[in-house]
Amino acid sequence: MTFDVTLLENAEALLALCRDKGLQIATAESCTGGLIAGCLTEIAGSSDVVERGFVTYSNAAKNEMLGVPADMIETHGAVSAEVAEAMARGTLDRSHADLAVSATGIAGPGGATPNKPVGLVYLGIARRGGPVRADRFVFPGDREAVRIATVVEALRLLREAAG
Repeated sequence: MTFDVTLLENAEALLALCRDKGLQIATAESCTGGLIAGCLTEIAGSSDVVERGFVTYSNAAKNEMLGVPADMIETHGAVSAEVAEAMARGTLDRSHADLAVSATGIAGPGGATPNKPVGLVYLGIARRGGPVRADRFVFPGDREAVRIATVVEALRLLREAAG
C-alpha cells in the first residue's frame, strides 16, 4: 500500500515529537494488519521511535501475544472497547515502549452484525504510567478507506498522548 503525502507528513511529525520527548511507540493491530507500524516505518530513521509492532489478527494471537483474556473476547467480542484497551495495555506490558496504540475493527466487506457495522473500529491508546482508553469510530467507505482512516486516527491519538 502507498501512503499519501499528508499521512506521511503526519507520521513524520509524530516521530519528531516523540524523538524530542524521548518516547518510543509500540503498536498492536488487528483490522489494520500492520499498516500503522508500516506507515511509521516508511519514514527513514523511525527505528529510534518505533519500538515494535504486534499484528494480532486472530483472537488466539490477541490472547497469546498481548494477554487479552479469552473470556473478555468471548463476552465483549474482539471488536470492542474492552478488547482495544486490553490490547493497548498488553502492548505496553510486552514492550519497552512509552506509548501504545491498538486497533480492532471490521474493515469489511464481510464480518458485520446489526450491532457492529462495517467500518466500526476501536482504537486503544495508552501511555506508560497513565490511563488506558479506547475511542470508537465508524468510518465510511470500502476496506481500504476504513483501514487508512484507522491509521490517520491512530497517528492523531498517538500525537495527543505524546503531548
